[in-house]
Amino acid sequence: MKKLFRILEAIKPYRWQTITNLLILLSMTALSLIVPRIIQGVIDVGLMKSEPGYIVRSAYLLLGLGLFSAALGLVQKFLSQWVASKIGYDLRNRLYDHLQYMPFSFHDHAQTGQLISRCIEDVRAIQDFAGSSLIEWIQLLFLGLGITVLMLTSNWQLGLIALLPFIPLLWVAVDFGNRITVLFYKVDTALGDLSARLQENVTGAQVVRAFSRESYEINRFEESNQNYYQARLKVVNGWALVMPTTGGLVTVGTILILWFGGQMVISGTMTVGTVVAFNAYLLMLAAPAQQLAWLVNASGEAAAGSQRVWEILDHVPEIQSPQKAIVLPQLSGEIEFKNVSLIYQDERRESLSEINLKVEKNQMIALVGPTGSGKTSLANLIPRFYDVTSGAVLVDGLDVRDVDLFSLRKQIGIVLQTSLLFSDSIRDNIRYGKPDATPEEVEAVARAAQAHEFITSLPNGYDTVVGERGVTLSGGQRQRVAIARALLMDPRILILDDSLSSVDTNTEKQIQAALDTLMSGRTTFVIAHRMSTIRKADLILVMENGRIVQMGTHQDLLRQGGLYREIHDLQLMTSDKFIQEIEMLDENQDSTPIEKFPMGDQDQ
Repeated sequence: MKKLFRILEAIKPYRWQTITNLLILLSMTALSLIVPRIIQGVIDVGLMKSEPGYIVRSAYLLLGLGLFSAALGLVQKFLSQWVASKIGYDLRNRLYDHLQYMPFSFHDHAQTGQLISRCIEDVRAIQDFAGSSLIEWIQLLFLGLGITVLMLTSNWQLGLIALLPFIPLLWVAVDFGNRITVLFYKVDTALGDLSARLQENVTGAQVVRAFSRESYEINRFEESNQNYYQARLKVVNGWALVMPTTGGLVTVGTILILWFGGQMVISGTMTVGTVVAFNAYLLMLAAPAQQLAWLVNASGEAAAGSQRVWEILDHVPEIQSPQKAIVLPQLSGEIEFKNVSLIYQDERRESLSEINLKVEKNQMIALVGPTGSGKTSLANLIPRFYDVTSGAVLVDGLDVRDVDLFSLRKQIGIVLQTSLLFSDSIRDNIRYGKPDATPEEVEAVARAAQAHEFITSLPNGYDTVVGERGVTLSGGQRQRVAIARALLMDPRILILDDSLSSVDTNTEKQIQAALDTLMSGRTTFVIAHRMSTIRKADLILVMENGRIVQMGTHQDLLRQGGLYREIHDLQLMTSDKFIQEIEMLDENQDSTPIEKFPMGDQDQ
């Protein structure tokens, strides 16, 4: 029940429309309660006392009430659906807005399919409840109270007898309601898993085809689909048991009225019209009572959806601007790490440990080390994608936890290792961080990133729409567009997370030449593996197991030996060995007779 009350919070902005709707609903209920009284008068007066005029007047009255009630119903239906649609609209926006500010630590553990399911399916359940089920509950409550009062005031003995079967009906409904919310939560979770499986498969379609794992993925989807089916079946089984019970109890009530009411008519203590009116009241309750299972079912689904939706909305982002945040002016680019340690959520081992580093403005810092050494983790602390476990990260002497996040991140350009482009034009992808950029500015950064030539060769040039995640472009093309996007922001701090890994050597040289000019006047962090990129850095940090184990220029580190020298020598040795093997292969092919490689079976 508490979960359903959260839905009332969403109705508050539309309280006046809701109040109007309730007043209309009360009027319609009152009008419907008058009808059995009119029928009772027609029988007891018009028929039993032979007064045709009374019958005609009653017919006109019933016609007027019917037309007026229909007009009210039209307005009430429009209002309820309007409010429900607005609630769905608001909740989807709130969820989407809230997700934009959730930290990376949240998205590291959240399944995309589950988030999509909550934004669409769970909001739909809440919207349906607010638009129809809630109104039907209120109507059933008003109607039940009105009929109970009318029955008891008309003949309290027959009233009690008629209402007796509804006591177990209420008990069945409450019991079913307690169970159905839990069942629907499992249904929604299973649907989220199914959505996640589908999203993952569509995203990884190339990998699936490349490894011929279609059958495996079909089986995995079938398993998730089976789990969803089984969860849904439990709901259907519970509802199927309750539905006949409600219908049967209403039938029992009708039988009791006819039996005991008939006895009272025979004994002369009650008129035929009163019995007919009692039966009409019971029939008015019959349809809503038989829909009780549906209402409980819809309420359980809405309660489960409400729980899942507010699990997100109640999650306060751990990383956000403080109340009295410092709005940063233009940064100079000085960065300092003071005894920084970092442990990711649900992990025990430190990803960074006791990092102390001071970076002067306009320096180029290269981060090298084996996979998992903490290079990206260190860079991610500068724009405050994660908060340090201990210590502090300072930008121009200010703790990043004390500054306005927007003013900080607007001055940091980032090119990630995996470049994500949106399904939009190349122009709009480049100016994503600066929507008001002119065409000249877009072209300038595209030229600097060595992207202009390939863009203009496309059918629609800068207006070419790329596919989802930019799949219609090659890895190197996506990377150059991403570099242009970062450069357009004219950031004071530039972070290149292995951003040249997806380009060939010639393109790397071209981009590097452009970056050499563009990095002037900026503090730049470069995470790279190629020595051609690393050796130009003002300061090279060699990382291992979350610590800085070496620090210095390229020449200084070569003289020191250690891990950096091992990485350097390994790259040179691998490159030289590769060249030697190619040369040997060419020599062998030139000296090998063709007869040693027969094209077919010589016996044929």
